[in-house]
Amino acid sequence: MVSFAELLQATEAFSETKLIGMESFGSVYKGTLLDGMRIAVKVFNLQLEGAFKSFDVECEVMHNIHHRNLVKIISSCTNLDFKALVLEYMPNGSLEKSLYSHNYCLDILQRLNVMIDVASALEYLHHGHTTSNVYCDLKPSNVLLDEDMVAHVADFGIAKLLSDRDLVVQTMTLATIGYMAPGDVPYLLFNLVQVQYGIGGIVSTRGDVYSFGVMLMETFTRKKLTEEMFVGEMSLIHWVNEALDGSIISVVDSNLMGREEEQYFSVKEQCVPSVFGLAMKCSTDSPEKRINMEEALAFIGVDLVFHIEVIHAAIQIPVVNTTQVLEEAPNLRRMGMKRRCVHGIPVLQWNANDVLDDAILLLSLVLSLQAMR
Repeated sequence: MVSFAELLQATEAFSETKLIGMESFGSVYKGTLLDGMRIAVKVFNLQLEGAFKSFDVECEVMHNIHHRNLVKIISSCTNLDFKALVLEYMPNGSLEKSLYSHNYCLDILQRLNVMIDVASALEYLHHGHTTSNVYCDLKPSNVLLDEDMVAHVADFGIAKLLSDRDLVVQTMTLATIGYMAPGDVPYLLFNLVQVQYGIGGIVSTRGDVYSFGVMLMETFTRKKLTEEMFVGEMSLIHWVNEALDGSIISVVDSNLMGREEEQYFSVKEQCVPSVFGLAMKCSTDSPEKRINMEEALAFIGVDLVFHIEVIHAAIQIPVVNTTQVLEEAPNLRRMGMKRRCVHGIPVLQWNANDVLDDAILLLSLVLSLQAMR
Protein backbone atom coordinates (compact mmCIF):
# COMPACT_ATOMS: atom_id res chain seq x y z
CA MET A 1 0.00 0.00 0.00
CA VAL A 2 1.26 3.50 -0.88
CA SER A 3 1.25 6.02 1.95
CA PHE A 4 -0.50 9.39 1.88
CA ALA A 5 2.88 11.10 2.23
CA GLU A 6 4.19 9.29 -0.85
CA LEU A 7 1.18 10.41 -2.87
CA LEU A 8 1.63 14.00 -1.73
CA GLN A 9 5.24 13.92 -2.89
CA ALA A 10 4.41 12.19 -6.18
CA THR A 11 1.67 14.64 -7.16
CA GLU A 12 3.20 17.79 -5.66
CA ALA A 13 0.43 17.89 -3.04
CA PHE A 14 -2.24 17.16 -5.65
CA SER A 15 -1.32 20.25 -7.62
CA GLU A 16 -3.71 21.49 -10.30
CA THR A 17 -0.83 21.19 -12.76
CA LYS A 18 -0.91 17.44 -12.14
CA LEU A 19 -4.69 17.11 -12.66
CA ILE A 20 -5.36 15.01 -15.77
CA GLY A 21 -9.04 14.18 -15.52
CA MET A 22 -12.30 13.92 -13.66
CA GLU A 23 -14.18 10.66 -13.18
CA SER A 24 -17.53 9.72 -11.72
CA PHE A 25 -16.54 10.06 -8.08
CA GLY A 26 -13.18 11.78 -8.03
CA SER A 27 -10.22 13.52 -9.61
CA VAL A 28 -7.26 11.88 -11.32
CA TYR A 29 -3.70 13.20 -10.97
CA LYS A 30 -0.46 12.12 -12.60
CA GLY A 31 2.61 11.63 -10.47
CA THR A 32 6.01 10.01 -10.11
CA LEU A 33 7.04 7.84 -7.18
CA LEU A 34 10.52 8.04 -5.67
CA ASP A 35 11.61 4.96 -7.64
CA GLY A 36 10.72 6.75 -10.89
CA MET A 37 7.49 4.91 -11.60
CA ARG A 38 4.89 7.11 -13.31
CA ILE A 39 1.44 6.66 -11.84
CA ALA A 40 -2.09 8.00 -11.98
CA VAL A 41 -3.82 8.67 -8.66
CA LYS A 42 -7.59 8.64 -8.45
CA VAL A 43 -8.67 10.59 -5.36
CA PHE A 44 -12.28 9.99 -4.36
CA ASN A 45 -14.46 12.93 -3.37
CA LEU A 46 -15.94 11.49 -0.20
CA GLN A 47 -18.48 14.34 -0.03
CA LEU A 48 -20.30 12.80 -2.98
CA GLU A 49 -23.04 10.32 -2.24
CA GLY A 50 -21.88 6.89 -3.34
CA ALA A 51 -18.16 7.68 -3.27
CA PHE A 52 -17.41 5.15 -0.50
CA LYS A 53 -19.40 2.50 -2.38
CA SER A 54 -17.61 3.37 -5.62
CA PHE A 55 -14.21 2.90 -3.97
CA ASP A 56 -15.24 -0.48 -2.60
CA VAL A 57 -16.66 -1.57 -5.99
CA GLU A 58 -13.50 -0.60 -7.88
CA CYS A 59 -11.34 -2.44 -5.36
CA GLU A 60 -13.54 -5.54 -5.56
CA VAL A 61 -13.79 -5.58 -9.33
CA MET A 62 -10.13 -4.84 -10.01
CA HIS A 63 -8.98 -7.39 -7.43
CA ASN A 64 -10.81 -10.17 -9.27
CA ILE A 65 -10.17 -9.27 -12.92
CA HIS A 66 -6.94 -8.99 -14.87
CA HIS A 67 -6.80 -8.19 -18.58
CA ARG A 68 -4.39 -6.29 -20.82
CA ASN A 69 -7.17 -3.91 -21.84
CA LEU A 70 -8.26 -2.95 -18.33
CA VAL A 71 -6.44 -0.28 -16.36
CA LYS A 72 -4.52 -1.96 -13.54
CA ILE A 73 -4.68 -0.91 -9.91
CA ILE A 74 -1.13 -0.82 -8.56
CA SER A 75 -2.05 -0.01 -4.97
CA SER A 76 -4.41 2.00 -2.79
CA CYS A 77 -4.29 4.53 0.02
CA THR A 78 -7.09 4.73 2.55
CA ASN A 79 -7.88 6.21 5.94
CA LEU A 80 -10.98 7.67 7.60
CA ASP A 81 -11.15 10.82 5.45
CA PHE A 82 -9.07 9.91 2.37
CA LYS A 83 -9.39 7.20 -0.23
CA ALA A 84 -7.35 6.89 -3.41
CA LEU A 85 -6.37 4.30 -5.98
CA VAL A 86 -2.92 4.19 -7.55
CA LEU A 87 -3.28 3.22 -11.21
CA GLU A 88 -0.95 2.58 -14.13
CA TYR A 89 -0.33 5.80 -16.05
CA MET A 90 -1.65 6.18 -19.59
CA PRO A 91 0.53 8.81 -21.33
CA ASN A 92 -1.69 9.26 -24.40
CA GLY A 93 -4.76 10.21 -22.38
CA SER A 94 -8.29 9.27 -23.32
CA LEU A 95 -9.84 8.20 -26.61
CA GLU A 96 -11.98 11.32 -26.36
CA LYS A 97 -8.86 13.51 -26.25
CA SER A 98 -7.27 11.80 -29.28
CA LEU A 99 -10.50 11.65 -31.24
CA TYR A 100 -11.24 15.36 -30.98
CA SER A 101 -7.68 16.65 -31.07
CA HIS A 102 -6.90 19.45 -33.54
CA ASN A 103 -3.25 18.40 -33.72
CA TYR A 104 -3.55 14.67 -34.24
CA CYS A 105 -5.78 12.30 -36.20
CA LEU A 106 -6.28 8.62 -35.46
CA ASP A 107 -6.19 6.63 -38.71
CA ILE A 108 -8.62 3.86 -39.59
CA LEU A 109 -6.45 1.03 -38.24
CA GLN A 110 -5.79 2.87 -34.99
CA ARG A 111 -9.51 3.39 -34.48
CA LEU A 112 -10.29 -0.23 -35.29
CA ASN A 113 -7.57 -1.44 -32.94
CA VAL A 114 -8.87 0.77 -30.14
CA MET A 115 -12.36 -0.65 -30.60
CA ILE A 116 -10.94 -4.20 -30.69
CA ASP A 117 -9.21 -3.51 -27.39
CA VAL A 118 -12.45 -2.20 -25.89
CA ALA A 119 -14.40 -5.16 -27.25
CA SER A 120 -11.77 -7.53 -25.80
CA ALA A 121 -12.13 -5.92 -22.38
CA LEU A 122 -15.93 -6.12 -22.43
CA GLU A 123 -15.91 -9.70 -23.71
CA TYR A 124 -13.64 -10.62 -20.81
CA LEU A 125 -15.82 -8.82 -18.28
CA HIS A 126 -19.03 -10.39 -19.59
CA HIS A 127 -17.89 -13.90 -20.43
CA GLY A 128 -14.53 -14.49 -18.77
CA HIS A 129 -15.89 -15.43 -15.34
CA THR A 130 -18.74 -17.35 -13.75
CA THR A 131 -19.77 -13.96 -12.38
CA SER A 132 -20.47 -11.42 -15.12
CA ASN A 133 -19.09 -7.93 -14.63
CA VAL A 134 -21.20 -5.16 -16.17
CA TYR A 135 -19.20 -2.02 -16.80
CA CYS A 136 -22.19 0.37 -16.98
CA ASP A 137 -20.51 3.57 -18.22
CA LEU A 138 -18.66 2.98 -21.47
CA LYS A 139 -17.74 6.21 -23.29
CA PRO A 140 -14.63 7.68 -24.97
CA SER A 141 -13.47 9.53 -21.85
CA ASN A 142 -13.29 6.22 -19.96
CA VAL A 143 -11.04 4.58 -22.56
CA LEU A 144 -7.35 5.40 -21.97
CA LEU A 145 -4.42 4.93 -24.35
CA ASP A 146 -0.94 3.81 -23.33
CA GLU A 147 2.37 4.68 -24.99
CA ASP A 148 1.71 2.11 -27.75
CA MET A 149 -1.85 3.36 -28.33
CA VAL A 150 -3.27 0.19 -26.76
CA ALA A 151 -6.65 0.99 -25.22
CA HIS A 152 -7.51 0.30 -21.58
CA VAL A 153 -10.97 0.62 -20.06
CA ALA A 154 -10.92 2.65 -16.84
CA ASP A 155 -13.23 3.90 -14.05
CA PHE A 156 -15.13 0.95 -12.58
CA GLY A 157 -16.90 3.13 -10.04
CA ILE A 158 -20.41 2.06 -11.06
CA ALA A 159 -19.63 -1.43 -12.35
CA LYS A 160 -22.01 -4.17 -11.28
CA LEU A 161 -21.44 -7.84 -10.58
CA LEU A 162 -24.06 -10.34 -11.76
CA SER A 163 -24.18 -13.93 -10.57
CA ASP A 164 -26.66 -16.76 -11.12
CA ARG A 165 -28.55 -15.49 -8.09
CA ASP A 166 -29.06 -12.05 -9.61
CA LEU A 167 -32.26 -12.64 -11.55
CA VAL A 168 -32.90 -8.91 -11.69
CA VAL A 169 -30.35 -6.35 -10.56
CA GLN A 170 -31.50 -2.76 -10.21
CA THR A 171 -29.44 0.26 -9.27
CA MET A 172 -29.95 3.97 -8.79
CA THR A 173 -26.64 4.62 -10.57
CA LEU A 174 -27.17 5.32 -14.26
CA ALA A 175 -24.73 5.44 -17.13
CA THR A 176 -24.05 8.56 -19.16
CA ILE A 177 -27.09 9.70 -21.14
CA GLY A 178 -26.69 8.95 -24.83
CA TYR A 179 -24.51 5.89 -24.23
CA MET A 180 -27.21 4.41 -22.02
CA ALA A 181 -29.58 1.87 -23.53
CA PRO A 182 -33.25 2.88 -23.73
CA GLY A 183 -35.99 0.95 -21.95
CA ASP A 184 -35.89 -1.51 -19.10
CA VAL A 185 -37.88 -4.50 -20.38
CA PRO A 186 -36.60 -7.84 -19.04
CA TYR A 187 -35.54 -10.58 -21.41
CA LEU A 188 -34.68 -14.24 -21.01
CA LEU A 189 -31.15 -15.41 -21.70
CA PHE A 190 -29.84 -18.90 -20.90
CA ASN A 191 -32.59 -19.38 -18.30
CA LEU A 192 -31.44 -16.27 -16.46
CA VAL A 193 -33.68 -13.22 -16.46
CA GLN A 194 -31.47 -10.19 -16.98
CA VAL A 195 -32.31 -6.64 -17.93
CA GLN A 196 -30.33 -3.81 -19.42
CA TYR A 197 -29.37 -0.69 -17.55
CA GLY A 198 -31.32 2.23 -18.91
CA ILE A 199 -34.26 4.41 -18.01
CA GLY A 200 -35.15 2.29 -14.99
CA GLY A 201 -31.54 1.89 -13.90
CA ILE A 202 -31.58 -1.88 -14.44
CA VAL A 203 -28.32 -3.66 -15.18
CA SER A 204 -27.27 -6.25 -17.76
CA THR A 205 -24.40 -6.96 -20.10
CA ARG A 206 -26.63 -5.96 -23.04
CA GLY A 207 -26.49 -2.37 -21.84
CA ASP A 208 -22.71 -2.44 -22.30
CA VAL A 209 -23.19 -3.79 -25.82
CA TYR A 210 -25.45 -0.84 -26.63
CA SER A 211 -22.85 1.60 -25.31
CA PHE A 212 -20.17 -0.11 -27.40
CA GLY A 213 -22.27 0.33 -30.54
CA VAL A 214 -22.79 4.02 -29.85
CA MET A 215 -19.09 4.55 -29.14
CA LEU A 216 -18.16 2.70 -32.34
CA MET A 217 -20.32 5.15 -34.31
CA GLU A 218 -18.83 8.14 -32.51
CA THR A 219 -15.29 6.89 -33.13
CA PHE A 220 -15.79 6.68 -36.90
CA THR A 221 -17.99 9.75 -37.38
CA ARG A 222 -16.12 11.99 -34.91
CA LYS A 223 -19.49 13.37 -33.88
CA LYS A 224 -20.26 13.95 -30.21
CA LEU A 225 -23.69 12.95 -28.96
CA THR A 226 -24.20 16.56 -27.90
CA GLU A 227 -23.78 18.02 -31.43
CA GLU A 228 -26.39 20.68 -32.24
CA MET A 229 -27.59 18.62 -35.20
CA PHE A 230 -28.84 15.90 -32.84
CA VAL A 231 -32.17 17.33 -31.66
CA GLY A 232 -35.65 15.88 -31.37
CA GLU A 233 -35.87 12.47 -33.03
CA MET A 234 -32.50 12.90 -34.74
CA SER A 235 -29.71 11.17 -32.82
CA LEU A 236 -26.32 9.79 -33.79
CA ILE A 237 -27.89 6.35 -34.21
CA HIS A 238 -30.71 7.63 -36.41
CA TRP A 239 -28.29 9.69 -38.49
CA VAL A 240 -26.01 6.72 -39.16
CA ASN A 241 -28.93 4.37 -39.79
CA GLU A 242 -30.37 6.69 -42.44
CA ALA A 243 -26.97 6.90 -44.14
CA LEU A 244 -26.72 3.10 -44.34
CA ASP A 245 -29.54 3.20 -46.88
CA GLY A 246 -27.80 5.88 -48.92
CA SER A 247 -24.30 7.30 -48.85
CA ILE A 248 -22.66 5.94 -45.72
CA ILE A 249 -19.41 7.74 -46.60
CA SER A 250 -21.17 11.03 -45.89
CA VAL A 251 -21.25 10.34 -42.13
CA VAL A 252 -17.63 9.17 -41.81
CA ASP A 253 -15.06 11.50 -40.28
CA SER A 254 -13.69 13.39 -43.29
CA ASN A 255 -10.15 13.05 -41.91
CA LEU A 256 -10.45 9.28 -42.17
CA MET A 257 -11.29 8.72 -45.82
CA GLY A 258 -9.02 11.10 -47.73
CA ARG A 259 -9.53 11.74 -51.43
CA GLU A 260 -11.07 9.23 -53.83
CA GLU A 261 -7.88 9.01 -55.89
CA GLU A 262 -5.77 8.06 -52.87
CA GLN A 263 -4.38 4.55 -52.62
CA TYR A 264 -6.55 3.03 -49.90
CA PHE A 265 -9.80 4.91 -50.48
CA SER A 266 -11.62 1.96 -52.06
CA VAL A 267 -10.49 -0.36 -49.25
CA LYS A 268 -11.78 2.05 -46.61
CA GLU A 269 -14.99 2.50 -48.58
CA GLN A 270 -15.62 -1.25 -48.41
CA CYS A 271 -14.80 -1.38 -44.70
CA VAL A 272 -17.00 1.48 -43.47
CA PRO A 273 -20.44 -0.12 -44.07
CA SER A 274 -19.33 -3.18 -42.07
CA VAL A 275 -18.20 -0.98 -39.17
CA PHE A 276 -21.51 0.84 -38.99
CA GLY A 277 -23.46 -2.36 -39.62
CA LEU A 278 -21.83 -3.87 -36.54
CA ALA A 279 -22.59 -0.70 -34.57
CA MET A 280 -26.28 -0.97 -35.49
CA LYS A 281 -26.39 -4.64 -34.43
CA CYS A 282 -25.03 -3.59 -31.04
CA SER A 283 -27.30 -0.59 -30.52
CA THR A 284 -30.74 -1.79 -31.53
CA ASP A 285 -33.42 -0.68 -29.03
CA SER A 286 -34.52 -4.24 -28.33
CA PRO A 287 -31.95 -5.90 -26.02
CA GLU A 288 -32.82 -9.43 -27.15
CA LYS A 289 -31.97 -8.49 -30.74
CA ARG A 290 -28.51 -7.21 -29.88
CA ILE A 291 -25.50 -9.39 -30.46
CA ASN A 292 -23.26 -10.13 -27.48
CA MET A 293 -19.65 -9.06 -27.01
CA GLU A 294 -18.25 -12.43 -28.09
CA GLU A 295 -19.93 -11.97 -31.46
CA ALA A 296 -18.95 -8.30 -31.70
CA LEU A 297 -15.31 -9.06 -30.89
CA ALA A 298 -15.14 -11.89 -33.42
CA PHE A 299 -16.51 -9.61 -36.15
CA ILE A 300 -14.45 -6.48 -35.53
CA GLY A 301 -11.32 -8.37 -34.53
CA VAL A 302 -11.18 -10.63 -37.55
CA ASP A 303 -13.48 -9.79 -40.43
CA LEU A 304 -12.57 -6.08 -40.51
CA VAL A 305 -9.00 -5.61 -39.36
CA PHE A 306 -7.58 -8.76 -40.92
CA HIS A 307 -8.72 -7.86 -44.39
CA ILE A 308 -7.51 -4.27 -44.19
CA GLU A 309 -4.10 -5.25 -42.82
CA VAL A 310 -3.59 -7.92 -45.47
CA ILE A 311 -4.30 -5.37 -48.19
CA HIS A 312 -2.01 -2.79 -46.59
CA ALA A 313 0.79 -5.34 -46.33
CA ALA A 314 0.19 -6.75 -49.78
CA ILE A 315 0.41 -3.39 -51.50
CA GLN A 316 3.99 -3.17 -50.27
CA ILE A 317 4.81 -6.41 -52.14
CA PRO A 318 5.96 -5.85 -55.74
CA VAL A 319 3.40 -8.27 -57.19
CA VAL A 320 3.78 -8.74 -60.94
CA ASN A 321 1.85 -11.88 -61.86
CA THR A 322 -0.28 -14.70 -60.47
CA THR A 323 2.76 -16.93 -59.86
CA GLN A 324 4.25 -14.29 -57.58
CA VAL A 325 0.91 -13.93 -55.83
CA LEU A 326 1.01 -17.63 -54.93
CA GLU A 327 4.64 -17.33 -53.79
CA GLU A 328 3.79 -14.46 -51.45
CA ALA A 329 0.56 -16.00 -50.09
CA PRO A 330 2.28 -18.13 -47.37
CA ASN A 331 3.85 -14.96 -45.94
CA LEU A 332 0.41 -13.41 -45.71
CA ARG A 333 -0.93 -16.59 -44.17
CA ARG A 334 1.62 -16.37 -41.36
CA MET A 335 0.80 -12.71 -40.85
CA GLY A 336 -2.90 -13.47 -40.77
CA MET A 337 -2.58 -16.25 -38.24
CA LYS A 338 -0.39 -14.07 -36.04
CA ARG A 339 -2.96 -11.31 -36.17
CA ARG A 340 -5.69 -13.64 -35.06
CA CYS A 341 -3.56 -15.02 -32.24
CA VAL A 342 -2.59 -11.57 -30.97
CA HIS A 343 -6.15 -10.67 -30.26
CA GLY A 344 -6.97 -14.23 -29.17
CA ILE A 345 -10.51 -14.80 -30.34
CA PRO A 346 -11.45 -17.82 -28.18
CA VAL A 347 -14.85 -18.41 -29.76
CA LEU A 348 -13.57 -19.29 -33.23
CA GLN A 349 -11.31 -21.97 -34.68
CA TRP A 350 -9.27 -20.95 -37.69
CA ASN A 351 -7.98 -23.06 -40.55
CA ALA A 352 -4.70 -21.92 -42.08
CA ASN A 353 -5.91 -22.84 -45.56
CA ASP A 354 -8.90 -20.53 -45.13
CA VAL A 355 -6.53 -17.67 -44.36
CA LEU A 356 -4.42 -18.58 -47.37
CA ASP A 357 -7.51 -18.48 -49.58
CA ASP A 358 -8.39 -15.07 -48.16
CA ALA A 359 -4.91 -13.81 -48.92
CA ILE A 360 -5.03 -15.00 -52.52
CA LEU A 361 -8.40 -13.39 -53.08
CA LEU A 362 -7.22 -10.14 -51.54
CA LEU A 363 -4.02 -10.15 -53.54
CA SER A 364 -6.11 -10.28 -56.69
CA LEU A 365 -7.54 -6.95 -55.58
CA VAL A 366 -4.00 -5.69 -54.99
CA LEU A 367 -3.14 -6.54 -58.60
CA SER A 368 -5.98 -4.33 -59.70
CA LEU A 369 -4.88 -1.52 -57.41
CA GLN A 370 -1.31 -1.68 -58.63
CA ALA A 371 -2.47 -1.66 -62.23
CA MET A 372 -4.17 1.66 -61.50
CA ARG A 373 -0.93 3.29 -60.28
